[in-house]
Amino acid sequence: MKILVIIPAFNEESNIEKLVEKVKLLDYDYLVINDCSTDNTPRLLDENKLNHLDLDNNIGLAGVTQIGFKYAVNHGYGGAIVIDGDGQHPPVYIKSLLDKVSEGYDYVVGSRFVDKSKPYTMRMIGSRILSFMIKLKTGVSVSDPTSGMRAMGGEVLKDFANNMNFIAEPDALCHVLKRKYKYTEVQVDMEERVGGVSYFVNPFRSIRFMFNVIISILLFQW
Repeated sequence: MKILVIIPAFNEESNIEKLVEKVKLLDYDYLVINDCSTDNTPRLLDENKLNHLDLDNNIGLAGVTQIGFKYAVNHGYGGAIVIDGDGQHPPVYIKSLLDKVSEGYDYVVGSRFVDKSKPYTMRMIGSRILSFMIKLKTGVSVSDPTSGMRAMGGEVLKDFANNMNFIAEPDALCHVLKRKYKYTEVQVDMEERVGGVSYFVNPFRSIRFMFNVIISILLFQW
């Protein structure tokens, strides 16, 4: 099955070259989607002739990934996997997720907590709240609802390309589960960000994210 690795990137000048090199060494097709970065990311993508799209406006992760899904469908890919441009999702795990897609799973999430315990940090308390909300809505237990590393087969890929009505990974997962797609998780170990700044470093953004996702899960993901 022809697979596309989708890499959203915003201000990832410290990470994007090394990440793409790792993907290329594994011989996967890839697409970097530059979400109107204001650092040197656009220059690095051009100078190194990395396969990418440059967006004229910053549209956020949900919009960027949907562009990637549409690109994959329009270019004949039978599945896709999303990994973050910050390098926290090691490409070495791509095969593990895609193997599950090949086994017949529609949606596979790279989870940090299949075999490991979730710590009691503030961020992980938020993760527990989102897991509870998803269980409340779908009846399914998930260990890592905010993981951005996820692989999908053709049916989910087309669904996401054409009908995406969610803002982040947790309500995307809720969408998948409510529609009875075959879902599983694979244990992955994620790396620390080398450079750049996480969206969630701002506590007000984190609170707004949690509020918006919970509203989406409870009211919009049927």
